[in-house]
Amino acid sequence: MLQFLSDENFDGDIVRGLVRREPNLDLLRVQDVGLREVDDPIILEWAATNNRIVLTHDRATMPDFAYERLLQGAPMSGLFVVNNRMPIGQAIEELIIIARCSEQDEWEGVVLYLPL
Repeated sequence: MLQFLSDENFDGDIVRGLVRREPNLDLLRVQDVGLREVDDPIILEWAATNNRIVLTHDRATMPDFAYERLLQGAPMSGLFVVNNRMPIGQAIEELIIIARCSEQDEWEGVVLYLPL
């Protein structure tokens, strides 16, 4: 199953719903690992070092930093940009399907926008 890191502003209802629906889901929040209020590049670096796909609603800056890492040849474990207008239930369902039906290394260097 995939390993995730949700950024600071990722919807807590989605996080709680994911954990409720899939108790074995490996999901950390930036708040859990001491990355509260740090810049996006630091979050992406930590995620790459710890092989975690970042979950975010930040369409404005996070994808740019992810692509910048890729252009520099730096690792990027994956970035899932979830539209914050997406219904919570749909977001949970799509993330669980992805987590159950794919492998971690499939998302290396990928920026995925949800909904699918």
